[in-house]
Amino acid sequence: MIKTKYSDDVDALLIQFSEKAVDVAEERGPYILHYAVDGDLVLLEVLDGRDFILEAVASVFAGKEHAAEAPG
Repeated sequence: MIKTKYSDDVDALLIQFSEKAVDVAEERGPYILHYAVDGDLVLLEVLDGRDFILEAVASVFAGKEHAAEAPG
C-alpha cells in the first residue's frame, strides 16, 4: 500500500512504497530516493513539495480544459 504525506515544516512530499527498512538514500535533483538493502524503492521525497503539488494540480486542470475545448 502506498502512503503519502506532506511535511509542511520541510516542504516535502513523502511517498512511501514499502515498510522495509531504508539502507541507502540517493539525491537526484529535487528528489531523494530511499532504497532497501535489496534495492527496492522504499520512500520518495519530493523537495519543494508545495510547488510540485501545485504544478501537478494545475497541469491536470489545464489538460482537462484543453480537452474540453478541442471538440468545439
